[in-house]
Amino acid sequence: MTHQFKGYKSGDNVGVDGSFDVNIWYSYENDSKTTVVNKRIEYNEAFHVKTKENTSLTGDTDIIVRSLKQPSCSNVQIDNDGTIHFDIEKELGVELVGETKVKIAIEDDEEPWEEIEDEPTEEVMKEIDNQVNENYIEENTNE
Repeated sequence: MTHQFKGYKSGDNVGVDGSFDVNIWYSYENDSKTTVVNKRIEYNEAFHVKTKENTSLTGDTDIIVRSLKQPSCSNVQIDNDGTIHFDIEKELGVELVGETKVKIAIEDDEEPWEEIEDEPTEEVMKEIDNQVNENYIEENTNE
């Protein structure tokens, strides 16, 4: 794969420097001969990153750039003088990873919690003794 790119911070923007090779295969002389034209294309693109108020790209922010669609050639035309014109389509995804501060609202009027005692009382122990059947597994005597 010839598509190479790298993201970096540029003020409040994210820049991407990259390059890729374009190979155009064409025929000439009534389709009796063919050849390939190779061209290295370099690009530099800047993306404005929308952030919340009073925030900016800090030194701890990681920039991850992914190619969502590899560069592909479309709409190729050759002029009478032999000049080749073409359009390149590509799609990049830029992701910012960094620290975020979150403000959490706390309500003062919480509902009271029921307190659970650590030690069971005598009353609870008697209730357990009365409700638990120690012979819950019965042998099958029909065999």
